[in-house]
Amino acid sequence: MEQKNPKGKSLSPLVSEKSKVVCVGLNYRSHAEHAGFPIPQAPAIFCKFSNALAFDGDAVELPPWEHSYDYEAELVIVMGKTAWGVPADEAMDCVCGFTCGNDLSCRDSQMRSGQWLIGKTMPGFAPVGPVIVPREDFDLSRPHFVRSYVNGELRQDGSSADLIFDCAEIVSYVSKYVRLEPGDLIFTGTPSGTALEFKDDLHWLKPGDVVEIEIEGIGTLRNTMK
Repeated sequence: MEQKNPKGKSLSPLVSEKSKVVCVGLNYRSHAEHAGFPIPQAPAIFCKFSNALAFDGDAVELPPWEHSYDYEAELVIVMGKTAWGVPADEAMDCVCGFTCGNDLSCRDSQMRSGQWLIGKTMPGFAPVGPVIVPREDFDLSRPHFVRSYVNGELRQDGSSADLIFDCAEIVSYVSKYVRLEPGDLIFTGTPSGTALEFKDDLHWLKPGDVVEIEIEGIGTLRNTMK
């Protein structure tokens, strides 16, 4: 949680157990298409509880009563100011910066409920890090690669150019329904290559797997499943 690199700042104390964790589903065209979902007409919003938050290097437990555990590499927005009903052209002024995130999911339980919550919010299922790159140092006008690796094997190799709703649109939309505060996180969606898309039981995560989330311009978030 205190890890730093020359391009970023520590997540602490801004991001903490008090932070809200908001997520956008199906926000990459490639993922929606490969997973068999229609392209959303508005951001699909869900949340994780605060005890889902984990940090770079933390071990994440995969409870034995489920098995369909999935990884999702995501660019994460870190709020720096309160945002409530902000227009898109002012939304980025409320953002502190960006970090890497892994929207860990349990697909069986997720699909049992139209709300998705129970498949998304197990303890530790929102790892973020290793640092926050300040907004002014992360150029949103150009694409950034978004990748995941499991035990060193490349699984997702996407680009932020594939986002359906961009960061300003997301912050503005969410702020119409959730009063966003400094330290709150918004996971912006994941590219194709998730275990769900393989449609087999071979790609689900299992204890001992090491998952790495790499985003160009930020760094690598690494967590071991247990």
